[in-house]
Amino acid sequence: MSERRAARAAVAHAQHAAAGSRRRRRPFLVALIATLGSLVGVALVVAVVASAFVGGLARSFDAGRETISNPFPSGTRPTPTAGENVLLIGSDSRAQGNPDGGPAAAGGRSDTLMLAHVPADRQHVYLMSIMRDSWVEVPGHGRAKMNAAYAWGGVPLTVQTVEHLLDVRVDHVAEIDFTGFEDVTDALGGVTVTSPQAFSTTHHDFVAGTNRLDGAEALAFVRERHAFADADHTRVRNQQAFMRGVVDGLLSRGTVTNPGRIQDFVAATSAHLSVDAGFTFTRMAELGWSLRAVRADDLVTFTVPTAGSGTSPDGQSVVTLNQLAVGSLSQALRSDDVAGWLADDPQ
Repeated sequence: MSERRAARAAVAHAQHAAAGSRRRRRPFLVALIATLGSLVGVALVVAVVASAFVGGLARSFDAGRETISNPFPSGTRPTPTAGENVLLIGSDSRAQGNPDGGPAAAGGRSDTLMLAHVPADRQHVYLMSIMRDSWVEVPGHGRAKMNAAYAWGGVPLTVQTVEHLLDVRVDHVAEIDFTGFEDVTDALGGVTVTSPQAFSTTHHDFVAGTNRLDGAEALAFVRERHAFADADHTRVRNQQAFMRGVVDGLLSRGTVTNPGRIQDFVAATSAHLSVDAGFTFTRMAELGWSLRAVRADDLVTFTVPTAGSGTSPDGQSVVTLNQLAVGSLSQALRSDDVAGWLADDPQ
């Protein structure tokens, strides 16, 4: 009998010990579940805040930018390339009150013209400058300087002229007025550029090498040409240097970790920007996300090949294009092999 009582006592002791062990473990399980719940809650809050922030950026962008009316030519156009082509125009049309960039912009100036080619593999961005004095065929007007297309027909005729020159489809177009160069630079807290030579403008001095620019200096830097023996050639290189500086600024830690600076940049850009109807904030965000692995060194700048200066039949000083090299560049754009073209035709 005593042995049975001892056995029952041993079983009872074991059960009590197990229950105690379960009770001791339960606070840990409760804490773990609470911690996981709090983490999920934090993630949810972060997602909501991020969504609200991006939504705010989208609303700010859409409120500021303007849509270009009918920017693309009607009728037959080149077939789309494997990558995407975005035409970037720097002009004074919006500053003059002509946001559509159409025929009403007659007399407006387009001093900056670049085609950004984004290849299908999204490993680089190729930024190609087209010199404003390039002697080209302007559809419906015969041969003239490239910037005459903008003066005669605004953005639509400029798009048509570029497509005719390069035989490629322009997928999107963005026009920014020159005041925007100032505001965008200041929104980034300044832009660092590398100048190939020292030069001075009316109010600003620049050194050979690295220059840290504020907004007013940036505008002078990208517009000056009279200070250079080769005029527009150096100005184009300076414009490319400025674009590289903007990309550096956007990708810098001081920008990507500063929501206020990002918001200021979006607001400053959109206030001076006109785009085609399809180039929405959502589309830009999608394109930006597809380029998330691209760094500043992956921005490749070059210029449409030229063959020196010349004189037009009516006595204008013009830039002659290298037609053979332009033809091979056109093929490279259509086949999405600009890297191969640059390897054969380094600048």
